[in-house]
Amino acid sequence: MLSRYHLMGFAGLSLFGGLLAHPALAQNQPSVPAAAQSIGLVSDSLTLGGTLQAVLDANPSLTNLTELSNAASSRLTQTQSGFLPQITGTATYTRIDPVVKIALPGSTEQLQFAPNNNYDFHVTAQYLLTDFGKNAASVRLAESQVKTAQDNIIVGRRDLAFSAAQVYYNILFMRESIRVQDQQIASLQAHRNEMQKRVEAGVSTRFDVTTTDVRITQAENTKLDLQNQLRNQQVQLARFLHKPSQVDVPVKGRLTYEPQPVSLEAELTKAAENRPEVKLARDAEQTAALQAKVVEKSDLPTLGIGAQAGGKNGYILPDIDRIRFNTVGVAQLSVPIYDGGRNKKQRVEAQANVRAASARTQDTQEQIRADVRQAVNNMEFSQARYENALQQVRQATEALTKAKSRYSNGVGSNLDVLDAETQLAQSRLARAQAVYNYTLGQYQLRRATGEQIWQ
Repeated sequence: MLSRYHLMGFAGLSLFGGLLAHPALAQNQPSVPAAAQSIGLVSDSLTLGGTLQAVLDANPSLTNLTELSNAASSRLTQTQSGFLPQITGTATYTRIDPVVKIALPGSTEQLQFAPNNNYDFHVTAQYLLTDFGKNAASVRLAESQVKTAQDNIIVGRRDLAFSAAQVYYNILFMRESIRVQDQQIASLQAHRNEMQKRVEAGVSTRFDVTTTDVRITQAENTKLDLQNQLRNQQVQLARFLHKPSQVDVPVKGRLTYEPQPVSLEAELTKAAENRPEVKLARDAEQTAALQAKVVEKSDLPTLGIGAQAGGKNGYILPDIDRIRFNTVGVAQLSVPIYDGGRNKKQRVEAQANVRAASARTQDTQEQIRADVRQAVNNMEFSQARYENALQQVRQATEALTKAKSRYSNGVGSNLDVLDAETQLAQSRLARAQAVYNYTLGQYQLRRATGEQIWQ
């Protein structure tokens, strides 16, 4: 029965792990459950705050998001450069053979119309006078993409922080479960010693000692399973900290039960304002609208001017090899006439993207409201289970005391004592599970409302 209970507990642990795998963030000062208010390193152990900060400082996934944001900012500056003049320097050498030559009448000289060696050095300046808003639309689109990249960093930090918080509390829960197993094993061993004395005194049979040994072995097997789970969580935390997986990261703290009042309507309002998923959805909606604007303006004319100054040879007589200073000025109007209907089809695609982004925003808002309701429900039921677990512990403790008394007086069986020991261990584990679930429920609610848990 004890092993079955642990399987149920691990299922609950996995459930909350899934719930915390997609977290949210607000720009306000963090509000943290009492179990997580200590920040930083304490002696050689990490508190929750120290764990989160170390993970955020060390994990390379945030570096990836930061560099993607830098790339988006670079694309923005590239787009903005379209408003500035473009200046180019060019140097060209060309060898031509043969060239046209005409013999002059009555002379041995020949008239050459182009040099064999041609040199051209010039500087060209170009400036776009107007493109009727095309480049401006591209700049606004790039600005929207930068905002999206920055919001992705916020979401990435939140996801990583909540995953680290989950692993942190998984470790505390495993430790608490191991302590419960240690208590059960110690109690069973003490009971076994008493039974051994009764066997030696001839008032009990060896069968009772053997039955107790079986229960002790079962409890030790369960403890081994818990120790394996604890080690796996340590490996996961080391990965978050970007350390070798064999490193056991010291974690400080114990599970504590700190209930808090919750207003569903207030949390729903907070979530609507703070969840970064809403911001990302609106970013996508704005980006789609700006992309449609870019498409609409892509078939408009462009008007630009240019100037060129430099030196070249090849001018007609008297010396075609002499390099002379020259200038060129130009004004150019480009008007798209026919593109095979491509722009029209691009507009249809862009408008479809706008509608899709709008639908995603609506779906995101509905999902956020569901997340808040689920988090509040989980906290309420975890509270009820905690109160029930407290009662179970009291009842199981009383039942064990009575079972031992009855057995000592010869009116009860050893099996009654062993069952009572198992029930007490299960009740203590249920209490630890309820505290664990409620604590993670607090962070699930903060995730659902977009509240950050690190400073």
